[in-house]
Amino acid sequence: MPHDSADETASQRSDNNLTDSLPGLVSPAFTPPSTPGTSTPSLENRPAKSVPVDSSTATGGCGSKKPKLLDKLPEVNCVVRARIPTTTGTEMFLHLYQNSEDNKEHLAIVFGNQIRSKSLDAVREGETEMDRLIRGAYTGRLFPGRTTSHMPDSEQQEKEEREKKQIPLVRIHSECYTGETVWSARCDCGEQLDEAARLMSLPTSESNPKSAGGIIIYLRQEGRGIGLGEKLKAYNLQDLGSDTVEANLLLRHPADARSYGLATAMLKDLGVDEIKLLTNNPDKIRAVEGPNREIVVKERVAMVPLAWRGRVGGIRSSEIGGYLKTKIEKMGHMLQMSETS
Repeated sequence: MPHDSADETASQRSDNNLTDSLPGLVSPAFTPPSTPGTSTPSLENRPAKSVPVDSSTATGGCGSKKPKLLDKLPEVNCVVRARIPTTTGTEMFLHLYQNSEDNKEHLAIVFGNQIRSKSLDAVREGETEMDRLIRGAYTGRLFPGRTTSHMPDSEQQEKEEREKKQIPLVRIHSECYTGETVWSARCDCGEQLDEAARLMSLPTSESNPKSAGGIIIYLRQEGRGIGLGEKLKAYNLQDLGSDTVEANLLLRHPADARSYGLATAMLKDLGVDEIKLLTNNPDKIRAVEGPNREIVVKERVAMVPLAWRGRVGGIRSSEIGGYLKTKIEKMGHMLQMSETS
């Protein structure tokens, strides 16, 4: 990713100090550390606070450079959907996708009945009504003895919800085994996933107890795209004194090897064309919009670490402080360092 020629960023200096043969950074150009007036909402039941963004202008709150985008979006197909009751008392629908780019099972975690997959609902040759029920291509809810995938009353209700054209809250989240499963305090990935789900489960308003809904696109891009094994090597380099960017470069990987074309294609399949994006990453804003702005990010919702807001359960460690500092200073994330971090 190119940087402004007037200023050599810290990441470029680190790159030059290693060797000329190392790969270039795939991290954002420098952007201001924060967008004024943005913060994640408190733990009270209130909608996410956001600010407008416009990636088509230099002053649109998305940084100063545009990332390299795919020439064509991947093909995606939702194979199955299932209802998941959660431990917090809410529920969501887990969608599993196949695609034309890799053999991984990428996921869409959908909150709300009004968001539906076009490829899942499409009629498939030779399938029976039971086939459709089993793969989740039904309206309404399943119950013992149900034999048809269609329920006119539910379909009408879902249609009315879609016609309200509420812009959904969206999180593009890359898999992080260490942060989500084995309690790592090196990153805040698990915390961000939990916070995104919490926000998408909130009621629309005090007068409307129903959830406003939302989508978490869960991409199998472990370790910013380098895989778990290489990520663990990077952890060892971090313990030897490197930051997260330097560790990746020493392993001859880009600072960030992720791409977001699959996320764009999955959002299109879910019938979404405008979103409110939960992110601090300016590159993600532009990249998820796709090569022809198939998706438009209308607003950005900042993701401020819980510990910085004095919340119980926030991650506190020397490693997380360095991790976030590197994101801000070397990768241009739109977040302002806490005085206590």
